Amino acid sequence: MKDVISLGIGEPDFVTPEPILKAGIASLQRGETQYTSNSGILELRQSLSKHLQKLYGVSYDAEELLITVGVSEALYLALTAILNPGDEVIVPEPCFVAYTPEVIFAGGKPITVPTTVADQFQVAAAAIEAAITSRTKAILIGYPNNPTGAVMSRDRLIEISQIAEKHDLIVISDEIYDRLVYGFDHVCFASLPNMRARTITLGGFSKDYAMTGWRIGYAGGPAEIIGAMRKIHQYTIMSAPTTAQRAAMEALVSGDDHVKKMVNEYDRRRKLIVSGFNQLGLDCFEPKGAFYTFPSIARSGMNENEFCEKLLQEEQVAVIPGSAFGESGKGFVRACYATSYEKIEQALSRIEKFMRRHG
Repeated sequence: MKDVISLGIGEPDFVTPEPILKAGIASLQRGETQYTSNSGILELRQSLSKHLQKLYGVSYDAEELLITVGVSEALYLALTAILNPGDEVIVPEPCFVAYTPEVIFAGGKPITVPTTVADQFQVAAAAIEAAITSRTKAILIGYPNNPTGAVMSRDRLIEISQIAEKHDLIVISDEIYDRLVYGFDHVCFASLPNMRARTITLGGFSKDYAMTGWRIGYAGGPAEIIGAMRKIHQYTIMSAPTTAQRAAMEALVSGDDHVKKMVNEYDRRRKLIVSGFNQLGLDCFEPKGAFYTFPSIARSGMNENEFCEKLLQEEQVAVIPGSAFGESGKGFVRACYATSYEKIEQALSRIEKFMRRHG
């Protein structure tokens, strides 16, 4: 379609910062076109270890880190490594669309736990505990959250950690949006008391450093689990792209100022779109992380699929039905603000016209 403003795909509209680009180009010019270690370049893993220690006080040895083809591969490896057929994984929703399919691919059974806007889409430890059975192997959480933009307070995460310890569960913590937080300090789950030994931390460079197409992620955790994940990685992928790993090394060295600039711009857009939706009667709680809003479309009188279809056809604005992210997403849509401020203004103007007809 022509003239569509997309608030759909969750991808930064920024180009990868220039120093990172140059590092990747320089790597190619040096002729670094061979495989790396299955685990990833040692210097990258060492730099990543220092990075996580500096930010969150979590220390990993090089053999406790695995460089992957994005966080998507890291999640697949984690689930495949730990699950036996029929093992259950508790998954709070709304959640990233790949979570439940990845559990199924790995032979497990996803057990979804709903969250609500009344609780700002933070999952309650009591709800997780109520879903635990004798087959439960792990809890899979993703905060800052896609699609809601919700974050979890340290106190709530500690409650979940206590449940994990009580029931001897592994926690897979997807922290791909860790740097994209607004007025809030991200809490790395593995930094909580007694959690390093039972947590698989997933992270990457795609969102924070605008490197989606480079496909570089990582997993950190106990050496035994990372070793099992490495075996699967070795026989399915071999190693992550060499050029992208070199670029990631530069991101850790010089990317911090660029991240801060992007976060400041995302924050400006966040305030605009949240205020805009609320003024239009599309009630929207304030997201504190990632780059998504999750407004209710109850005022429109439509379900989320009908709303998205009509908005696209009538006003050429693309948003995602909330139900794509689980049953808890019914009645909501996801609107991504990783697009320009001006385009968000135009999108809100078009949505205002749409709501005049349907609100």
